Amino acid sequence: MNSWNPWDGYENVVIGCGVEDQETANYRLPLFLSYPIKHRSIQCSPLLGQVDLSPYLQGVGDVLVHGEVGREARECNFDWVLDIRNQCEHAGVKFKFWGPGSRFRKDGELHKISPYMQKRTAREIDINLP
Repeated sequence: MNSWNPWDGYENVVIGCGVEDQETANYRLPLFLSYPIKHRSIQCSPLLGQVDLSPYLQGVGDVLVHGEVGREARECNFDWVLDIRNQCEHAGVKFKFWGPGSRFRKDGELHKISPYMQKRTAREIDINLP
């Protein structure tokens, strides 16, 4: 019987690392990338500030972005989301915008978005990269 070894990995297993701002990205991602993981993903969720992932994208399969959800959610800015998307596009990494979160600033306007409408809102914005 084969046991799973995360260092060798399986084709259908992805191990992810969550970051919400630049400070956590700078702390967690060098550690995450130092491990011999076969398939890697970065989740910027909740995205709480502008993040430069460009030094960490080599060897990463995809980046997923979502704003914070809840009554006391902190704001997610569309400019931050687009910046991460552009970094992924430049590095040839898949990008998926999961949802804007409950408080989403786009085109200078703050939108309060119901949790039930967040995936739909992200689909309508349509900025994913395959």
